Amino acid sequence: MKIIQITDTHFSPNKPHFNGNWAPLLNWIERTGADLLVHTGDLTVDGADKDEDITFSMDLMRQVSIPMLIVPGNHDVGHLKDSDQPVNTERLARWRSLAGDDRWQEDAAGWRFIGLNSLLLGHEDEEEEAQFEWLAKAFEERAGRRVALFAHKPLFVDAPDEGDTGYWSVRPVQRRRLYDLIAAHDVALFASGHLHWAWQGRFDNTQLIWGPSAAFIIDKMEREMPGERLIGAVVHEFDTSVESEIVAVPGMTAYVLDDVVHEVYPQAVKQREPVE
Repeated sequence: MKIIQITDTHFSPNKPHFNGNWAPLLNWIERTGADLLVHTGDLTVDGADKDEDITFSMDLMRQVSIPMLIVPGNHDVGHLKDSDQPVNTERLARWRSLAGDDRWQEDAAGWRFIGLNSLLLGHEDEEEEAQFEWLAKAFEERAGRRVALFAHKPLFVDAPDEGDTGYWSVRPVQRRRLYDLIAAHDVALFASGHLHWAWQGRFDNTQLIWGPSAAFIIDKMEREMPGERLIGAVVHEFDTSVESEIVAVPGMTAYVLDDVVHEVYPQAVKQREPVE
């Protein structure tokens, strides 16, 4: 079974800076002969607050001829409690109404594919706990199937036992809970996006993939991270094991966020300005 993973497309009808990458990406997807497309979040520039960003982006997604599953990113449903756009009931309802479920499971070819809403992790509320209970049940009822997990945020950035990275990865308490569940079950893959870096590695018996953004790379705005700056997608081939290949998709443009951040995400610029 072949799954294409795309991530961090950042589409918008009002801020169309990265929309031009969709045509070459769509053409490439259609030629792969994939069985399933998984989008690991940040579908939109600002679906967290704008209905039209989600509806516009979902209309683009419906151009794909193969089945597709999506998990939300922070720009789709919000982020941590202390952020400018925290995840809340209104933002979750917007996503669920316009895009569909924010978590899912799909069984095929001896595998159980699970999509997590990683933006709930760290809130320590009823939504987070309900998802952990759902995830534990999905593992326990897998009936011998191997497991692949898809989420927006990675488990860690630099090291499995690192402290709180804030914006970038799952927080330590929730990460530990995921580690315990992964260790108790046959999780072969944890695939994510969010960082706008492409990287492949392992944690114990689980392969880790950071999918490359389909929109932009980041130059000097943020620190260097493992992997490489790349615009593209990931091809996952599932048999008794999984083989994953990070692909630079022909015809796509490596936009640089630093060049347009004042227009696309002015709040990010404001957060970095020194306080006088």
